[in-house]
Amino acid sequence: MERVTLQTVADAVGVSRMTVSNAFSRPDQLSGALRERILATATELGYAGPHPTARALARRSTGAVGVVLTDALGAAFRDPAAAAFFGALAEELAPTGLAVSLVPAAAVGGHLHARDLPVDGAVVYGCAEEPEALRWLTLRRLPLVFVDQLPLPGSPGILVDDAAGGRLAVTHLTALGHRDIVVLTADPARRTPGWRTTPVSENASHVARERTSGAVTALEAAGLPARVYELANNHPDDVDAGVRALLADPYRPTGVVCFSDLMAAALVRAAQEAGLDVPRDLSVVGFDDSLLARSVTPALTTVRQDVEAKGRLAARALSDVLAGTREDEPSPVPGTVVLPVELVVRGSTGPAAH
Repeated sequence: MERVTLQTVADAVGVSRMTVSNAFSRPDQLSGALRERILATATELGYAGPHPTARALARRSTGAVGVVLTDALGAAFRDPAAAAFFGALAEELAPTGLAVSLVPAAAVGGHLHARDLPVDGAVVYGCAEEPEALRWLTLRRLPLVFVDQLPLPGSPGILVDDAAGGRLAVTHLTALGHRDIVVLTADPARRTPGWRTTPVSENASHVARERTSGAVTALEAAGLPARVYELANNHPDDVDAGVRALLADPYRPTGVVCFSDLMAAALVRAAQEAGLDVPRDLSVVGFDDSLLARSVTPALTTVRQDVEAKGRLAARALSDVLAGTREDEPSPVPGTVVLPVELVVRGSTGPAAH
């Protein structure tokens, strides 16, 4: 049987070899109808497309970008806000033909390593510390976009106005008459749940520091003590144990501003299991306005961030930098975009009991 090649498909469709190549490698260069006709013909002829390695060598590109995560890969997808971000990022990149590879912060099993992964650039997402992966990607001089953390000089950044969100949450509770408010947050240096002796930890992620500092600023402006209760991280197991410890504390508050909807939802469930009424006995504010915010009863009052916009902006920023790199032209001057937040009031908050 004669071997089917790129030229075979081109002859069958009546187009050039380059047009067929673009159908596989650069889909944005063709109309949707023409690309579908080429791919359908290729399928009929039994042609799977150019070999990925040869294609990468020809265009000096792997056709893939990475997303660097602090957490283990499985844990990242249990965070509803992170999962929504990844979805928006991948959807925005899809028309460019770029694939998305998830990159753990440190090597896994000795082989899944940022030093070796074939990627053209990467999004560094919410890493509390400088991960091993970032050091290797920087050494490789790959274009980077930083999300939910301050960017390195010369790289774009996509941030959320997290400090404003913390202030909004506290101001909402004080307006309802709450005077005993706790900020519930995460610090990877923490081994067991407990109170902070200073308001904000330098070990926490950029997001945790900003949300906590905004809330603390609002508490101090209202003449209230800055009470901060820390969990080790935002993982379900640690959160479930941590919120129970907070509720069992003799200095249990009447209002809690949570680092995330995941923490807030767990706190609402634990409070109800302990016989407390939400919001009569305890008002709870989340952060993110993820799907989780509407999956508990009562639904969460929360600070909304536009996670989908964050994902789209990160994808566009990385695409812009990559385009400049490939075309040997200066990429757009990188900058930091700060997305606004808004308070969404639902049933988990109410007037303080007197």
